[in-house]
Amino acid sequence: MALDNQTFNSDFILLGIFNYSPTHIFLFSMLLAIFTVVFMGNTAMILLIYLDTQLHTPMYFFLSQLSLMDLMLICTTVPKMAFNYLSGSNSISVVECATQIFLYTSLLGCERFLWAVMAYDRYIAICYPLRYPNLMSPKICGLMAASSWILGSTDCIIDAVATFFFFYCGSREIDHFCDFPSLLIISCNDTSTFEEVLFYCCIIMIVFPVVIIIASYTHVIVAVIHIASGEGHQKVFATCSSHLMVVGMYYGTTLFIYMRPASDRSPTQDKMVSVFYTILTPMPNPLIYSLRNKEVARAAMKVLEKGKSGQ
Repeated sequence: MALDNQTFNSDFILLGIFNYSPTHIFLFSMLLAIFTVVFMGNTAMILLIYLDTQLHTPMYFFLSQLSLMDLMLICTTVPKMAFNYLSGSNSISVVECATQIFLYTSLLGCERFLWAVMAYDRYIAICYPLRYPNLMSPKICGLMAASSWILGSTDCIIDAVATFFFFYCGSREIDHFCDFPSLLIISCNDTSTFEEVLFYCCIIMIVFPVVIIIASYTHVIVAVIHIASGEGHQKVFATCSSHLMVVGMYYGTTLFIYMRPASDRSPTQDKMVSVFYTILTPMPNPLIYSLRNKEVARAAMKVLEKGKSGQ
């Protein structure tokens, strides 16, 4: 299909989430505050893991990758949303929209595969502790992290490219930020075949990591049952609980968004849930991992002490 010049030359209209009423100004201020917390928290986690050599282990390497993904995820949508709101502009170009779709969707996919990798890492650490240094060597960890980035981005490339090949009708209005379901609604093309392919791709992208996570933690639970000491139980629980909390929050939010009946949905609810899904979900990650982890707390105190002594 030949590309239509209109596809490139006409911008999309982002309707936005907030108006200029006092209530929405307050909510927008809260959004910026949450963005600041997420940005600073994930940046701090990345820097701590990089600066402290005692955190140069597979688990913290994967955690730094998770923080980087969360950091990129919030920067994909919030700055453009804030710029449009503050400037009064509500347009986004096709190229910007395709880029936002690719980054937003791929980063969510990358996180799913990275959680599977992190679950596998805990499985090896607990079930095969003597072989752990060989099975999770720096080279293998690098390949697993790279695989998470690559696999998470595969079907998103199709979504981004398809943005340029669809024809769009009417006002070209998008509710909040660019995501592919919003474009399918305003497309003039028959998208039924594409939606079916996209559905099965999404199923694979979600189910495959979940199977790995369930299988890994099933083996971990079995191994924990055979640990005699209460101290051993506590150590394993502390190691795995943070990861399970983050995974549970993410998939709980996913189920809430996508498993609700259509009759229970409204445009306003979908907008607010999308904000929660994009902004609030990454926020607890650095808090959970830092507040529940003595090694991270120790690294933070060490960096602070170095900063004070250097002044």
